[in-house]
Amino acid sequence: MTAVQLFSLVVAVVLGLAIVAAKVSAQPAKGAALAPAGLAGGATVHAPAPSASAPPAPDAAASAPAMPDGGSPIDYAVMQTEDDMPKGASDEEKAAIGTGKVPIHREGRFRSPFAHPRFGGPATAKVGLVLNEVREYNIQTGSFQAEFFVSLTSDKEMPDLNLAFTNGHEVTSTTLADTPTFKFYKVGGTFTGPIDLRTYPFDAQRLPLEIEDQKAGVDQIVFEPDNNRTSLDEGFAVPGWNLSQIAARAYRHLYPPRFDRDDLYVSRYKFELVVDRFGLSAALSVFVPAFMIVLISLTGMWIPPDGMEVRSNTGAPMLAAAVLFHYALIQSLPATGYLTRADKVMMGTYVCLLLNMFSTWLFFVVDEEHMDRTFKLGRAAVPTLSFLVMLLASIR
Repeated sequence: MTAVQLFSLVVAVVLGLAIVAAKVSAQPAKGAALAPAGLAGGATVHAPAPSASAPPAPDAAASAPAMPDGGSPIDYAVMQTEDDMPKGASDEEKAAIGTGKVPIHREGRFRSPFAHPRFGGPATAKVGLVLNEVREYNIQTGSFQAEFFVSLTSDKEMPDLNLAFTNGHEVTSTTLADTPTFKFYKVGGTFTGPIDLRTYPFDAQRLPLEIEDQKAGVDQIVFEPDNNRTSLDEGFAVPGWNLSQIAARAYRHLYPPRFDRDDLYVSRYKFELVVDRFGLSAALSVFVPAFMIVLISLTGMWIPPDGMEVRSNTGAPMLAAAVLFHYALIQSLPATGYLTRADKVMMGTYVCLLLNMFSTWLFFVVDEEHMDRTFKLGRAAVPTLSFLVMLLASIR
């Protein structure tokens, strides 16, 4: 084996181990992306998806006394006692519900101290969102900066709102209108969303904006997407990405119990912008280099056995080039606990290069009288197998 081959193999092995270590140490992606709920070209879709276990909106408590002006629901809550436990509940069931001395409401459907049984039924607020700008989208972290307008138009007087952007960080909100039945805000900040790279480099990423009230539950306000007021600003673009879909939905969200008797659902509004990569750019960045490495290595299949050194140098250096390319590729992506489509293509590239190198090494072990037959067999079999391997790696 020549010094060039030896050096190439050492480089390939070292970088290959680095790639494997990066994949093995990665954690699987948490959470599942939402099912597509939009139309290409920026159309808005209303896809309500209420929780199956969520109770219906509470009825108005007509016979309950009205709340004093400026009061809070917790002000008229009462302290929980043993009598508030369900009859016949076991100790485990009581422990799950919570037996602490916490304020609860005995009126209405919810026992949470933040419930408001005297509010008179929930206000239904139509939510409109116009996205002005998205910038600095980071595929490593799933974070992006966004600016947008939010409007809430209700069928009755809304409670005092304190909106929270559940996937936002360092969010600033400017109130442009604040009336009992109409509120309008301009919002900006940094937001995060899930990352799914299974089909990379032909992946689509979802950029969500989530809104809920910090205190008011579904017995005070229920959000509903406003299809006619959900859109993108004129000239909107995300640099380096193609705009695929927009979608909006509202659903009832129940947190895991944060304290005893924490049973109040909150209404959450979720807007999503779906972006994907430009197909030609994706193909040129991953598929073309991988296929070129395989094709260059296959040129050695037509070099006869008496040119062994030239033939061998078409295999080992290409293996090192493939590993270097793969290593550079994964540096631009976050660690994942699964193989992306690009990883599968590179795995296919490695298999093809090893087939090529094996056909060359075979000449060192076969008898001289079988050299010509081995040469012809390898020239026919290796390109065919390489084609099938790369085809399978590309479509799986």
